[in-house]
Amino acid sequence: SSDRAFEEEVMLAGFSTAPSKSEGGAISFDDAQETFTSRYTHETIALAFSITEEAIEDILYDRLAGRYTKALARSMANTKQVKGANILNNAFSTSAANFGGDGVAFASTAHPTLTGGNFSNRSATDSDLNETSLEQALIDIAGFQDERGLKIAVRGTKLIIPKELQFIAERVLN
Repeated sequence: SSDRAFEEEVMLAGFSTAPSKSEGGAISFDDAQETFTSRYTHETIALAFSITEEAIEDILYDRLAGRYTKALARSMANTKQVKGANILNNAFSTSAANFGGDGVAFASTAHPTLTGGNFSNRSATDSDLNETSLEQALIDIAGFQDERGLKIAVRGTKLIIPKELQFIAERVLN
């Protein structure tokens, strides 16, 4: 919960690998840096229904209100799911860029880093879902590095797929 119109998250790039120091030697210093800022703007979703005067007069209110209330709850739940999945549904779209603050599509091979290189969170070559592509994805994930090139401890734990690939995924995983 928040009482602000938006939330901002400043992404921090940590420090590089610490060098060795000789006895009595000077300590090396490194500059902490901020990379980019992500802004999350809160929004309100709202939907309502009305019952006509005639429905109330004909004593249809009890039957209609219960059904309408359930339909309204379903609509609100669906809206939350659609908004939550938006980052995945638009992950490859450059028009929906800046989900992470760096100005490129969420699923990109060219997320800029402080070291002047690029970070990729997708394979360079598109491939169908199969055992080989899944293995390569897990290898790639295990090799992720932070902004300064330090390895980070991550591993793939969830496979998110479109409904059209559910049976292929089942075969690959089992």
